[in-house]
Amino acid sequence: MKSFIQGAFRNKAAMILLIVMVLGLGVFSYFKLPMEFLPEADNPQITVSVIGPGYDSSSMEQSVTNPLEQSLAAVKGKTNTFSTSGDGFTQINMNFDSKTDMKEAKAEVERAVDSVQLPERVSPAYVVQFNTSMIPISWVTLTYDDGVTDARKDKIAQRVYDEFRSIDGVGQVQLSGKPQPQVSIVPDAGKLTAKGVPLQALYGVLQGRSASASVGETIVNGQNVNLNVSAGIEDVETLAKLPVAQGVTLGDVAEVKYLDNTESINRIDGKDALMLVISKGANSNGVKVGQGVEKAIDTLNAEFKESNVRVMLSTSADVQHSVNSMMREVLLGALFATIVILLFMRNVRATLVTIVSIPLSLAMTLYLLDMSGITLNILTLGGIAVAVGRLVDDSIVVIENIFRRLQKESFSRDLIIDATREVARAITASTLTTVAVFLPMGLLQGGTQAFLLPFALTVTYSLLSSLLVALTVIPLMSAGVLKTTIIKEHQPSHKFTGFLEWNLRHKWLPITVAFVLLVGSIGTYLSMPKGAIDSSSASNLTVTMEYKSDTPVEEVLENGKKLEAFLMKQEAQDWVNMSMGNSADAAQFGGVVVSPTLVSYMVQVKKGADAEEIIKVVQSERPNYPGASLNAGKSNFIGGGNGTQIYVDVIGDDPQQLAATADEVIVKIKPIKDVLKVESNQQQKKTVYTLQVDTADAKGADIAAQLQGMLNPVPIGTVNAGGQSAPVTIEPVLKPQSESELSALTIMTEQGPKPVSSVAKWVKEEKSTTVFHKDGTSYVRVSAVVDPAQLSIVGAEISKQLQDVKPPEGVKLFVGGASADQMSELTDLFMMMIVSIGIVYLIMVVTFKTLRAPLAIMASILFVPIGAVLGLLISGVNPDFTAIFGVVMLIGVVVTNAIVLIDRVIQNETTMTIREALLEAAGTRMRPILMTAIATVCAMLPLVFGTTESGSIVSQSLAIVVIGGLIVSTLLTLVIVPCIYELLFFRKSARQRKAATAANRGVAA
Repeated sequence: MKSFIQGAFRNKAAMILLIVMVLGLGVFSYFKLPMEFLPEADNPQITVSVIGPGYDSSSMEQSVTNPLEQSLAAVKGKTNTFSTSGDGFTQINMNFDSKTDMKEAKAEVERAVDSVQLPERVSPAYVVQFNTSMIPISWVTLTYDDGVTDARKDKIAQRVYDEFRSIDGVGQVQLSGKPQPQVSIVPDAGKLTAKGVPLQALYGVLQGRSASASVGETIVNGQNVNLNVSAGIEDVETLAKLPVAQGVTLGDVAEVKYLDNTESINRIDGKDALMLVISKGANSNGVKVGQGVEKAIDTLNAEFKESNVRVMLSTSADVQHSVNSMMREVLLGALFATIVILLFMRNVRATLVTIVSIPLSLAMTLYLLDMSGITLNILTLGGIAVAVGRLVDDSIVVIENIFRRLQKESFSRDLIIDATREVARAITASTLTTVAVFLPMGLLQGGTQAFLLPFALTVTYSLLSSLLVALTVIPLMSAGVLKTTIIKEHQPSHKFTGFLEWNLRHKWLPITVAFVLLVGSIGTYLSMPKGAIDSSSASNLTVTMEYKSDTPVEEVLENGKKLEAFLMKQEAQDWVNMSMGNSADAAQFGGVVVSPTLVSYMVQVKKGADAEEIIKVVQSERPNYPGASLNAGKSNFIGGGNGTQIYVDVIGDDPQQLAATADEVIVKIKPIKDVLKVESNQQQKKTVYTLQVDTADAKGADIAAQLQGMLNPVPIGTVNAGGQSAPVTIEPVLKPQSESELSALTIMTEQGPKPVSSVAKWVKEEKSTTVFHKDGTSYVRVSAVVDPAQLSIVGAEISKQLQDVKPPEGVKLFVGGASADQMSELTDLFMMMIVSIGIVYLIMVVTFKTLRAPLAIMASILFVPIGAVLGLLISGVNPDFTAIFGVVMLIGVVVTNAIVLIDRVIQNETTMTIREALLEAAGTRMRPILMTAIATVCAMLPLVFGTTESGSIVSQSLAIVVIGGLIVSTLLTLVIVPCIYELLFFRKSARQRKAATAANRGVAA
């Protein structure tokens, strides 16, 4: 190590050039690195969606889901298949092994789906393989002023769509809420009879009316000209005047009306709107695409004064906020580190030398990220935010040791080199231990690796860069800057040394107290509710209102607008977006297929407002919407669903056993405290009439075809209405309103016309509105909505209550949802924690070449929970995933202080007894240990009191845990670690003390 440090001094010119190059490359890389919301990663899941308007869940299951599942059964690499069949839709989710080539898997799924013949009036099967690049860059709304014609709206919408498609780097543009004009002909049975016109005459009303053809060419006035024939119906009034019989027009026997239908409803702040969802292409810069969208919006708003295009949400803006946040935290970290070093050393030059490590380390990190092909995203920026507090640590230890030596000795180059060498082993080991905690995160298998690897590499690059700077640049600059500095000698604290000596003499007392505190903190943690991630600072919320599927859509829409008006009155909201219904466009691009009776809202929360207040206000509105399920929670770009639902899936083959077991599960869950609502999909039923045909009297297929024609609209052509092409349909004359009217329907049989009741029987049934399958087997899902703050407690109680449920043979229970996800995440983190501790210990053994000394260092980890839990209790924050992640981080951070201390002890032992070595090392190393700890704590303060734009992993709860754990473990490191170290070498220490006592007696004698 000494030769490495000397190499920097022998090549000063090269070092200066390298520093300039690193800073230049860092700046260049910063502007070159692509910026995006998340790193690009394949999700090993493929979704198949089918939309079938008018089909009930049972029909979708039999006609669509089952054939698709059978065809998909042979797809290679899949681990399991889940399907949902609902009123008007089917969605199949296939999970794959992490090693599967997803592009090949998608192609195989598409081939399997194409081989299935789907029924009439059903959309094609849309196959989507999710990728993080599909997370939209921008959500844009388009609204119109009153009085704008439909033709003009259509022209503006197409222009807006084309403008966004032309932006460089845009992958897909999804448009929903666009009106679909339709002309409806409603026959009047009385007028048809009175005029003597058969219904069939209406079906041919458009035949031959439209034409566009070339009929040849001729010479007119000496010129060769072409002859064309053109005919068309330009409006609804002309259509109504068309003859259907001698002296009878269409308008005489039917109502002809223009309808402005939409596949799905989208509204923004109470006005109908078109929604455009813009995603970037592969390897495109998300921020540049977002900037392109902003420019396009400015152009469009200037071009079309009668419309308004605006951005609702933008993930590219989040990335820009993260960059700004990173810069703020770097500057604040540098400022705090400057103040800390200045207060402790009281020397401006030494302070400036230390601060150099921050820009140099960051520049090197950015360059290495660029070389590794990693983008700037919320995870890499989060890694930089986490590492900022550690960037100056190694430099502080080096400069403090140089500074301390200069207080006692005269300046020389060899002194600088030797002072750096003294701490080189300690800072190298401490940096490697911190790296050892983060790097395994990026080595996890599966899709998780793609997310955690950029984070782990960013922290690793930052720490290794700071180590390199501390071992080369800091001593080199110290030699130049501190050459003529006059430094007053610093004396270790005699009070602290005396306090430590007392603890060493009574070591069992402090060790016992520390372990009692440890046990108490672990007990407190176990009793604390582990909540979902806090939503109080959420920038947008999702509100859902769902009615039973037999509720008329018009009633759902009316109540949806009522709740929309209520949400718009909330002072904390910036805007409210309402959506309802399914869209083929949304399904094609991976949108979630939903129930037709579900209304969803996205609420943008004003900056500084408390989102939890809006959630509580929405929940208080539940009594005003009887029959509706009303929920609110934090919006999530990645994954869907309600973050506070716990599912219990009852799987088996016997429907009656499934129903009975599900009812028993509901009875067990309902009384549990903090369970807000519990229901199963089998409770959500809808009345279905099924015609059971006597096959001896009639053909079922013929009857089905006839009834479809009688009871559904029949398309007969298209007309040009309002400047747009619109399909024309004849509405069914028969609209049975009762069972008797259903039975009276007349059908054609081989024996002639007969009432349907003579050859078949209508059977009334109550059927589930959703049907679930797992790997082709039916199951019932029981859903419990719980209080987010009590998630872990409720989850544990549900699991306990389910132990009393004894399902019949062939029926199994599986608990899932938010509670199981949380438990899985925490289990993974605890496993990672154990692996990290093992790696850290291995590095210590290699560094110090002994098994016992590293054990004293590892003892510092034991006291992390004390400070972490204390921090959570003081702040009133419940532990969540990010808080536990903070504990994993602390493993690498807290051992650095113990390493610096014990390394000095081992050096001292060559000339001192163990106790003397401990007292001298603690007194000498107290200043750099406190400096590094305070600098790291201060760098975390912006995350506690500010916003957490740096990314989802870096949150307030993580910062609280790190600060609390670091403060307490630092204080205990200075006292408990020396006690444990002496305890590990108690025989040797006792012999040394006896020998010292005997020697003192001899001297006295």
